Amino acid sequence: MRYPHPIIAREGWPFVGFSFFIAIAASIGFGFWFALPFWLIAIFVLQFFRDPPRELPANPRAIVSAADGRIVFVGKAHDPFLHRDALKISVFMNVFNVHSNRSPVDGVIQKVWYHPGQFVNAALDKASEHNERNALWIKTHGGIDITCVQIAGLVARRILCYVGKGDQLARGQRYGFIRFGSRVDLYLPIDTFVKVSIGDMVYATSMVLAEFEPTGTCEQ
Repeated sequence: MRYPHPIIAREGWPFVGFSFFIAIAASIGFGFWFALPFWLIAIFVLQFFRDPPRELPANPRAIVSAADGRIVFVGKAHDPFLHRDALKISVFMNVFNVHSNRSPVDGVIQKVWYHPGQFVNAALDKASEHNERNALWIKTHGGIDITCVQIAGLVARRILCYVGKGDQLARGQRYGFIRFGSRVDLYLPIDTFVKVSIGDMVYATSMVLAEFEPTGTCEQ
């Protein structure tokens, strides 16, 4: 699969450039040992904004992870955007995870919601209701409704989303980014077959979170 994005996310270029500039300047002006903390910070910033290519599962019924991180919730919940009972799967991203967000399914965006909010710890369930968040309503080519929600965390205060109503998304396609620790919630049909458990580590695009029933696929 051709990867259309740089390995270091564009969102991080200013941060990476500035942090390495400071580290180099400190090394020149004060020596390596004085500059060592600045080099460690620069390396941390570089790894935070990495955005590696991933292999997409061949199964057309697979719902892939929208983010890297740890599963913190799996179960029935109310979808506050489509006002329905749904199966909710939540992925928490710490500061060491890749923070690029990618589409879990093939489909068309029906609506986008943005809600300003608080910045409580994104690992907590109340973050889904209280934190800054950006939600996509995606309708698959099979007519199935998916809600994908980017949620800001305790440190993250900048949700970036690059798609809007009417845009086509492919599974694994990059559509947004959240800086410095955050969460992604997926609201799926109740009859979706879950493939993960709380505590599992998952990776965007390459890991399958759930599968549609055979009668409701995300195929065109």
